[in-house]
Amino acid sequence: MKRLENKVALITGAARGMGESHARMFIEHGAKVVLTDLSIDAGSALANELGDNAVFFQHDVTKSDSWDEIIKRAEQEFGPVNVLVNNAGILGPVSKTEHLDEADYLKVCEVNQHSVYLGMKAVIPSMLKAGVGSIVNISSIAGIAANYGFPSLAYVASKFAVRGMTKATAIEYGLNNIRVNSVHPGFIQTPMMVEATDEEGGDAMSLIPLGRIADPKEVSNLVLFLASDESSYITGSEHLVDAGMLAQ
Repeated sequence: MKRLENKVALITGAARGMGESHARMFIEHGAKVVLTDLSIDAGSALANELGDNAVFFQHDVTKSDSWDEIIKRAEQEFGPVNVLVNNAGILGPVSKTEHLDEADYLKVCEVNQHSVYLGMKAVIPSMLKAGVGSIVNISSIAGIAANYGFPSLAYVASKFAVRGMTKATAIEYGLNNIRVNSVHPGFIQTPMMVEATDEEGGDAMSLIPLGRIADPKEVSNLVLFLASDESSYITGSEHLVDAGMLAQ
């Protein structure tokens, strides 16, 4: 069954990690997918591999004019966008508040939080034209609890903000048939996760009740559900993929 047939989806940070996994699964389920990332080589190679229903554009998610251009080009390629996955994000330095440089703090918030605002603002007019929309904002378990694995004021602040922005926008656009939800992954086997564990040097397994790090597909399964019409009565909610970490 093609669960995303007739859907036009835009996925940010799609060149690797969870974004790449989401893109592969969306194509498998019939969507036309616009992949965006700063990495031209990786993004272009993935789009070429995925075929005619995928296209890649280089995209700085922190720039409003870049978002406007991406939406315009997406509509030219496939028509109005009715799924947005705000996946792009960075961890930033793992640092206690007193040692956290202001520029580093602002950079993390710009990429992880401000870009989500810009993405929702840019895509909603396209979704209004489509008559339906689903926005999936990728947050983190650090958007619900502040100290799981890699405590950092900037990262936690940005991911908590995404959770709140999701709820506010869901309320505003419910009557327009636009749903907005946030996904909160725990430890997922991605390049960013590998870099973070190498930097921190901790034993991630000791924090995970299921005793293993997730494959990105295990997050993509949830993102696929939220993007599809199967979740038509779900909006303004946070959805954990954390192997029970926050149950402790």
